[in-house]
Amino acid sequence: MGRLFLATVVLTVGSVSAQQFVYPSKGQSAEQQEKDEYACHPWAVQHTCYDPTKPPPAPAPAPAAPPPATTASGSAPGAGLRGAARGAIVGEIVADDAGAGAAAGAVAARGASRIQNKAEAHKKQQAAAQQQNSQQQANYGKARAVCLEGRGYAVNQVTHA
Repeated sequence: MGRLFLATVVLTVGSVSAQQFVYPSKGQSAEQQEKDEYACHPWAVQHTCYDPTKPPPAPAPAPAAPPPATTASGSAPGAGLRGAARGAIVGEIVADDAGAGAAAGAVAARGASRIQNKAEAHKKQQAAAQQQNSQQQANYGKARAVCLEGRGYAVNQVTHA
């Protein structure tokens, strides 16, 4: 009787992993299965342009989604006005000088708005890169499975979040 050789491959991207179980349906030896899996890896890479053995590239710029509305200074519209109103109130209470408080509040609010807009854009960019990488990983797993199935193996892929 031949040996049973069940291979598993685990692909992980972020918090999602896919595990591929490979069973030799036609009684292939462990050595033959290893050769077939070795041959299917470059085939899957060629057809998907994704190699799970290499780290993903740095995130590309986010797709051309409309950026949040900003003024010429990069702050959200009205941020300066809201900051000036808050600053005027604080300035009047603390130093009896609503004008100075308004000016300081407007500057602070615009700066905070710019920082927040940049952080949100960066988060969106990272999420888009993660989504793209997850899709490429899934495509690679499907291509590898097709190759192995064509060589007489049963392949089952399980995804874990």
